[in-house]
Amino acid sequence: MIETASSFQPPLPLRNAHLMTLVSRYWPRDTSLAGLPQESRLFTVGLDTQLQGFCHWQDNRTSSPTAIVVHGLEGCSESRYMRGIAAKFYRAGLNVIRMNQRTCGGTEHLTPTLYNSGLSGDYRAIVGELAHRDGLGRIWLIGFSMGGNLALKAAGELHTSEPAFSGAVAVCPNIDPAQCAEALEQRRNRIYHSHFLSRLKARLRRKAALFPGKWDLTELDRIARISEFDDRYTAPDGGYRNGADYYDRAGARHVLDSIAVPTLIITAQDDPFIPYSLFTVPQIQRHPKIRVVAPRHGGHCGFFHWSHNGEDSYWAENRIVDFLQERV
Repeated sequence: MIETASSFQPPLPLRNAHLMTLVSRYWPRDTSLAGLPQESRLFTVGLDTQLQGFCHWQDNRTSSPTAIVVHGLEGCSESRYMRGIAAKFYRAGLNVIRMNQRTCGGTEHLTPTLYNSGLSGDYRAIVGELAHRDGLGRIWLIGFSMGGNLALKAAGELHTSEPAFSGAVAVCPNIDPAQCAEALEQRRNRIYHSHFLSRLKARLRRKAALFPGKWDLTELDRIARISEFDDRYTAPDGGYRNGADYYDRAGARHVLDSIAVPTLIITAQDDPFIPYSLFTVPQIQRHPKIRVVAPRHGGHCGFFHWSHNGEDSYWAENRIVDFLQERV
């Protein structure tokens, strides 16, 4: 089911998708997490691979629902939106775990691999550990952009195999990476493309220094498109034949039919590089467990408006909290 009418009404200047996308990242906000307990934890998800999470536990940990939050491309557990929504979840009575994807947030040394959009098995493993080692129930996966794809893909793969898994939320997820990469490489998106590509290159150089000889960097400076980077480095590192194979197999679109838990997707019709058409297909529209909220404006993970009705300005975060509170 897709809902295009919503309470989200941005100010007129922010109906420009690019302004919306950027303002939400730089508008001053409190991300101190003051008063929240915090515990760093390493989750073993594969051979020689650990993921770092920062856990904010309620006093009654085992009887409280848990939100695992996954960031987007070149984000980390310290990204402003990660800290912002963590505070809201905790104050709503949830345990919260802010995850770093592989190699992110200064964790390059914890795995010999790069990260990619298809590593949903990492989050299935974390859900399983929390359920069976910690005795937690009512576990939710929450993801933004690339993290949203991972959350949806894990939800489809978990199907009904993990009773402790309660549901998923994805904000502007790249469920078809091929289409999203193509959109990202368009001229109108050069500011985002340049940002992501330069940071991916810098991260690879840091990884190469830790694991000498693993990657050949002689062509790295000549790479001008993110699809080239993924074809040359991300795909072979992740066990894919090439970039096209990676983009095809990594998308959550292949497993959406198998989702069996309440799922919320928030996306914007004007997202610069996540095409809205991805979410208008019958596979999603007719899915009994998937609710799509798609305001006309919102940019990429922006959804910023003037605060009102006692809420702050981050509309999507507040709708996610509402969605979980209604179900936990």
